[in-house]
Parts: sequence; C-alpha cells; structure tokens
Amino acid sequence: MALVQPSALCFGSVSSSFRPSSWSNRFSSSTGSRSCDVVKGSRLALTPSVCRSSEFSSTRSGKVLASVQGANETDESSLVVCFGEMLIDFVPTINGLALAEAPAFKKAPGGAPANVAVGIARLGGSSAFIGKVGEDEFGYMLADILKENNVNNEGMRFDPGARTALAFVTLRKDGEREFMFYRNPSADMLLEESELDLDLIRKAKIFHYGSISLITEPCKSAHIAATKAAKDAGVLLSYDPNLRLPLWPSAESAREGILSIWDTADIIKISEEEIVFLTNGEDPYDDNVVRKLYHPNLKLLLVTEGPDGCRYYTKEFSGRVKGIKVDPVDTTGAGDAFVAGILSKLAADVSLLKDENRLREALSFANACGAITVTERGAIPALPTTEAVNDALLKAVA
Repeated sequence: MALVQPSALCFGSVSSSFRPSSWSNRFSSSTGSRSCDVVKGSRLALTPSVCRSSEFSSTRSGKVLASVQGANETDESSLVVCFGEMLIDFVPTINGLALAEAPAFKKAPGGAPANVAVGIARLGGSSAFIGKVGEDEFGYMLADILKENNVNNEGMRFDPGARTALAFVTLRKDGEREFMFYRNPSADMLLEESELDLDLIRKAKIFHYGSISLITEPCKSAHIAATKAAKDAGVLLSYDPNLRLPLWPSAESAREGILSIWDTADIIKISEEEIVFLTNGEDPYDDNVVRKLYHPNLKLLLVTEGPDGCRYYTKEFSGRVKGIKVDPVDTTGAGDAFVAGILSKLAADVSLLKDENRLREALSFANACGAITVTERGAIPALPTTEAVNDALLKAVA
C-alpha cells in the first residue's frame, strides 16, 4: 500500500486533512469537545487531554490494537529490528524561514529508528520496529504507517498518559535543518523493560538503535536490556548515535551516554560532526582520529560525509565511496536512508563485511538512498525503493 503523504497544516485553525475514517469514534468524547495543551516558554506540556474516550482506559503498557497490528509475514532470516523513537516531524513548506515565520508546515512521520525500519522495508527487506507512542491520533497514525509500509509493528506500545513526540524542523535555504522538540515527557521516553518483545528481538539478524533512548529512564533501562537480549542471541548490533544535543541535559552527558554503549556494537555509523563532538574537536578527516573510535570487537565503522559519500573502516581494509550529487530540498532522514540501504544489504548477506569490493557496491547503494531522500520534504515520505536507487546509480555513471 502506498505511504500516506504528509499534509499541510494551517496553524490558524490547527487543522489537518489526515483523519482516517476508522478513527472517527476512537478519539471522540461524550461532550464532543476536547481540551488544549498549553505551551509554556519553549516547551509543550505533553499531558493528555481532559476529554478521553472510555476506550482509552487500558493499561499503561498497551500493545498494538488489532486494528493496527502488523499482519504481514516477517522474513526472520534477514530481519532487521529497529528500536527507539517514532514521532511526527513538522516541516515548513518554505525553506530558509524561522519557525515563527513559516506560513505552514507539512506533518511527516519520523524518528531515526522508525525511518530505518521503513527504509529497509521500502527497499524490499524485512524489518520490525519496537518503541512507544502515545495513545492518541498521531500514535495510531504512526502504527498504521508502519503497517502500510510492511514494517512489523507488533513491538509497538501505546501510553495513555503521554503524547506522541513532536519535532518542528527548521529548514535552511541549503536544505540543512535544526530541530525543536516537544517531549516533556513524550511516550517514547516511557518504554519499560517489561514491555519489550524479546522474542522479536532474538529473531533478528540485525538489531539497530540510536542514543536518544539512552537519555532518560525508564527507556534507558529498556534499551540496555534489549541490546543485551540481542547480543546474547547472537544478533548483530547496529548503532547510529544520531546526536541531538538539545535533548540531553548537557554536552558532557551526551558524550558520556553515547560512548557508554559504544563497545557493544558490531556496526557503527557516525557523521563528521559526531566525530568532532565525541573526540572533543579533533579532525574528522584524519584517519588516525577516526581509528580511535574503532573498538576491538567492531566489524564496520562508517563515516557519512553528506553529498561527498562515506568512508568505511574494518580491521582488514578502509576507504571512501563517492556520493551522488543532487539538489537538496530537505536533508531530514538522509542518514537514516543511508543506514537502511547498508543494513538491507548486510541482512541479506553479512559476508559483505569480509569482501571489500562487494562492500563498496553496497555502500554506493546506501549513498544513493541518502541522496534520493534529500530531494523531498520529510523523512519517511522520501525514502526510496530499490528501483529508484538503481535508476539513480545508472544515471550517475551514464
């Protein structure tokens, strides 16, 4: 089924054209009205509406309801399970304006681990997502979008006491972005260890995660338990720190948190900016600096360089793969598309890690995934199919 396209939001009336008919009664109240959240300072009070349907009297650890549960067959032989946050990105319809000056926003599903899960499925791979959203319209919309994109969403949980996270994205004229998050707390921060689908994790070929889920409890403990379960089951661990400094209490706590699980990962993807941050300002283009981040058990370290492509490091070899030049519209999700591209290849054949020529081909594919994604607004809506990637690669060499 085709992905639901993002809708333009006009904040004069705070209206959205997206409301599936199956939700017509799910969020209605007996009074026919609902209260509003209050914005204080730069933070949104993410508390539930006063008016709530009686259908939402379920337990805090509510699982995916039958109406949205993923029913697609999951290929466990090459399954990639993605753990972490899923949220709504609000992307301005015009680049180069401050958030307060943007005339309208398009809402688009996002969250780095969820982006990767959809990206893998869009490429024809097998993926699942584990995380928590609010028991609200956005939460159910996100669960539906995963299902529509052939992502197993049985590991999703719904929290009746917290809202689905929101992020407003400022797009500069060059397509680069800055984020303003509304999660104080949001449902993704409240996932508990007891809510984990450990059977799903143990079935995976690759278990992928970021660092945002390490910021606060109880999600931090759930994250650590999930990675341990995967490691104990012999699953490859894939880590993209995905630094979002404003979400951490301090720069030092972010550095410490990101590095606290560094040595457990088998595959790590980082950006040039993250190298600078993690090494306290050292040169990200110096191979000796990058090698400091290579721990003894690591199988593959990837450094993304935006339009210039990527670098790769293993114990046996290293090198650079050129990117594809495009005119960027919105860089949101580019790194996630890259990760989806390489993980889809590794899940199908992990022996790529030992064959440099085939690994380089897989990284060219991943670079093309990232390049295509920046040509549209929003992350998940812009993620490419295998056909689109192959076409882009053919055009690049023509």
